[in-house]
Amino acid sequence: MLHRLRPARLLSTLPILALILASGSAALAADNEFARAVAKGPIYAGLAAFLGGLLTALTPCVYPMIAITVSVFGARQTKSRTEAMLLSTVFVLGIAAMFTPLGVGAGLTGSLFGSALSNRWVVLGIAAVFLVLAGSMFGLFEFVLPSGLTNKLARMGGIGYAGAFVLGLVSGVVAAPCTGPVLTGILLWIGKTQSPWLGAAAMAAFSLGLGVPFWIVGTFAVQLPKSGKWMMGVKSFFGIVLVIVALYYVKNAFPQLLRYVPASPFVLYAAVAVAIAGLALGAVHLGFDEGKARAARKIAGIVLAVLGSVVAVTWIEMPKGELPWLAKESDALARAKANDSPMIVDFTADWCSACKRLARDTFTDPAVRTEIDRFVLLRVDATNDDDPAVLEAQKKYKVAGLPTVIILDSNGVERARFTDFVAASQFHEAIRAVR
Repeated sequence: MLHRLRPARLLSTLPILALILASGSAALAADNEFARAVAKGPIYAGLAAFLGGLLTALTPCVYPMIAITVSVFGARQTKSRTEAMLLSTVFVLGIAAMFTPLGVGAGLTGSLFGSALSNRWVVLGIAAVFLVLAGSMFGLFEFVLPSGLTNKLARMGGIGYAGAFVLGLVSGVVAAPCTGPVLTGILLWIGKTQSPWLGAAAMAAFSLGLGVPFWIVGTFAVQLPKSGKWMMGVKSFFGIVLVIVALYYVKNAFPQLLRYVPASPFVLYAAVAVAIAGLALGAVHLGFDEGKARAARKIAGIVLAVLGSVVAVTWIEMPKGELPWLAKESDALARAKANDSPMIVDFTADWCSACKRLARDTFTDPAVRTEIDRFVLLRVDATNDDDPAVLEAQKKYKVAGLPTVIILDSNGVERARFTDFVAASQFHEAIRAVR
């Protein structure tokens, strides 16, 4: 039976929609926060990496795994808290064994993760993992180890210490796509230091932060709350966020899709309305086991909630009013020389959220626009940092990470450099003094 959408129900969807949009955005906006702390020294870098891992564990694509994973490696079946603590500790060591070699590799070879994210097939693989995890949240299957692997672990000493360590490795692999926004900034810094030892230490700290919630639940919360309909709603909420993030990665892999989203504010209002309609229709509060009619409503609600949220997030990230950026350095230098103009060089990438914030909030600010028109604008797209032209430009301008924005005067002398997001007011002051 089709129920009328009451105003109270429509209003109740607003905080849910806000939480969905905020959760999706939070998982996408932390890639350069690490850079602020590393400038203060290795200790601050380690603390920042630990905090980054902890925040990653609280993202919608990791958090739902915690209770299930703890149950699989046996912490809930232990007879003492000490044994539960040891099992949980070994599990966290398994996570560390997964991520620490990445730090060593990044220290030896440079920016490893940024190169991976420049490959569309890798990005599509990440999106596929998110969609698989979303399917688990929607109840299409249970996220547990295959029975054959479980039996093998049992023969290795039970779903105990050996099993917990292996499961930590497996969970590290599963969680790897979810770590992208935070891990990017860490690995870029490790690549800059070229130190495998610092890389190992930073990634070990990141792994410990990621494993803390698992350790706490495994050690102290052996008896978890009984499941009920409320849990299915929570899982549906996380499933929606996972699909949104998956489509976000697809959008980054195919940035040409952005041209189909108009810049009019009406698009944002319409997208939010569509998402609210989806939530009110039953995207979260209905279950697939409540009959065919309600299952159909839930599917339609999920589609609308995801579509509206993706369009809203995409619109929010879009620069409002594109600037006349040049893509070739030779063209930019020739124009700057001919017009005796200063120049701005912007190193960016599709996976760099701080770069997108600069394009959206700083470069298009009205006050900045009054000054930036005097400059020749060069944008170097470092999404594919194996491109010889990109490598040459990075070497010439001594670029170690993203974002990097360099301001040159009319004589080609560097007058300012920004290696993180900078507010429009500060950027305006910097360019106003350059002639």
